[in-house]
Amino acid sequence: MSTKHPIISVTGSSGAGTTSVKNTFEQIFRREKVNAAFIEGDAFHRYNRVEMREVMTAEARSGNNNFSHFGLRANLLEELEDVFREYGECGTGRMRRYVHDDKEAKLYNAAPGTFTDWEPLPENTDLLFYEGLHGAIVTETVNIARYADLKIGVVPVINLEWIQKIHRDRATRGYSTGAVTDTILRRMPDYIHYICPQFTETDINFQRVPTVDTSNPFIARWIPTLDESMVVIRFRNPRGLDFPYLLSMLHDSFMSRANSIVIPGGKLDLAMQLILTPMILQLVERRRRML
Repeated sequence: MSTKHPIISVTGSSGAGTTSVKNTFEQIFRREKVNAAFIEGDAFHRYNRVEMREVMTAEARSGNNNFSHFGLRANLLEELEDVFREYGECGTGRMRRYVHDDKEAKLYNAAPGTFTDWEPLPENTDLLFYEGLHGAIVTETVNIARYADLKIGVVPVINLEWIQKIHRDRATRGYSTGAVTDTILRRMPDYIHYICPQFTETDINFQRVPTVDTSNPFIARWIPTLDESMVVIRFRNPRGLDFPYLLSMLHDSFMSRANSIVIPGGKLDLAMQLILTPMILQLVERRRRML
């Protein structure tokens, strides 16, 4: 953790909704004139798209049917930890981008499924923002969680997470439901061992819970909307939080535990704005006082 060079980390699995949370952070950064450097977890995958398919095939031939991006060996976690450490110490580091589709290919002049070249992070930024799979991971060899000043977990209930992933991969990547199901099954051991434990390290978890039937996510025709959901917001340390104020601003909300508030799904963006804005400003103000 660093006063001069704070780090915000948003972590969640594929299809959890971390990109939507990133968009809310970007809105806050623009409004409050916070100059943030951005890195994405996908950029720290070890293999490009073609290489990953080849490695997965080789692993399956040797009897390992669970090799996935959720696990350790498919990612450059030591390099990611180095970026967190270097930024926290000096406000510097390096980044690259993973090119997801044709739109990004034109933007970054690289083929879809590949990486851009490594480059230095922008200079003189107020904070570093990470969004991806491993923003709060702790293992025997890496401890990324200790470097982040604010850690956010995005954790829909599992059936909703699967529905979101199935619909996203079918719509944007052209995958069949069967292919997405195979991916979910392959990733499950790594999800249990490396994704779930991170949510005990996070400072705040946003967990969306549908209020409609999601019993069989593999036949769901559409994703439950925010208005068809409640969101459980859990704070690791609720000290200093003004829960009466939040409840007054977020109508139809209630406290389920001393460290948890439950809100209507349609008020998620407002809740994030109310909760996260003062936390971001506190990090930036501490940095500016130190400088």
